[in-house]
Amino acid sequence: MKYAEEFRDRTIAQGLARAIAAQASPQKTYRFMEFCGGHTHAIFRYGLEDLLPANVHMIHGPGCPVCVLPASRIDMAIGLAERPEVTLCIYGDLMRLPGSQGQSLLRAKALGADIRMVYSTLDAIGSAEQAPNREVVFFAIGFETTTPATAVMIRIAEKKRLKGLSVFCNHVLTPPAMHSILGSPDMRNAGLPEIGGFIGPAHVSTIIGTQPYECLAEEFGKPIVIAGFEPLDLMQAVLMLVRQVNDGRYEVENQYSRAVKRAGNQRAREEVSDIFEVRDQFEWRGLGFIPNSGLKLKKAYAQFDAEARFAIHELRVADNPACDCGAILRGERRPVDCKLFGNVCTPRTPIGSCMVSSEGACAAYWKYGRHRAYQVMRAS
Repeated sequence: MKYAEEFRDRTIAQGLARAIAAQASPQKTYRFMEFCGGHTHAIFRYGLEDLLPANVHMIHGPGCPVCVLPASRIDMAIGLAERPEVTLCIYGDLMRLPGSQGQSLLRAKALGADIRMVYSTLDAIGSAEQAPNREVVFFAIGFETTTPATAVMIRIAEKKRLKGLSVFCNHVLTPPAMHSILGSPDMRNAGLPEIGGFIGPAHVSTIIGTQPYECLAEEFGKPIVIAGFEPLDLMQAVLMLVRQVNDGRYEVENQYSRAVKRAGNQRAREEVSDIFEVRDQFEWRGLGFIPNSGLKLKKAYAQFDAEARFAIHELRVADNPACDCGAILRGERRPVDCKLFGNVCTPRTPIGSCMVSSEGACAAYWKYGRHRAYQVMRAS
């Protein structure tokens, strides 16, 4: 497989592992957070943690848009779907995402709500065209990666005069979340070991570029390396972070230069900027309300805004107190530290969002069998 297998070469990976081990000072402990859930899954899929020296630790971050969606937004979506005139179009991961009181969109669908799984925004447009007398609402979710597709959908809806199509917007922004992790007083006072650097998100950075991270590296004195998803990408990114820490540098480096540029995708950024504006604050599961971290439609496109169209009120609901998803998303705990993991909470019976999403840390531990070793240790 040209241009994929080249980034999975075992010999090169072992060479990078030896370089990391040689340059990681025995007197230091290196703690790097991979922000993106796709990176977490790649680390476990290829067993990269086993290649790292004992003093280099990977911390799983909140970089999964499904995982960080709070239960309140799911409850709001369920209330929307229960309206008899509404067809709710959603991505598959959202179906089983738990709201409050054990509710989910899958259960709402079983009780009669018109909820349809789609693979793209074009499917939502198709639903609106096929049912002009229905109110078709697209559950828009994702980081900067998927926001341009929602913007294009609104453009098409406007051009085709699809009056029944609207968007329940849950798009969120990556840099404010990274700022919250590094700068929140609650996080600093938790007594946790300090994060020494970030492996920055890949897909997000193809859109926004590397420039938005530069102020974070400067403000907090933390190195950030944007990396791709293949094993050699991640191993090289860890080596680059180790070198920065050793040199006392805190720069934004771009390992994923084959896809990411400093300015990002200017056309996509302009399209998003034209249709969306930043919310004053948005709630993240595990991180609370983060200022300037979410998007909403501009007033010029209010006709496509489901929250305004249906007068949806913000809800405040608490997460399941027995679930450690919030602490896992903050990097405070690992999935195997949660007493529900692998017992009550499994992919078939998920309690928290981190087990539901295909990019969730709990799902990665389960899918690639890492939980088994920890369960044996617990039993002994």
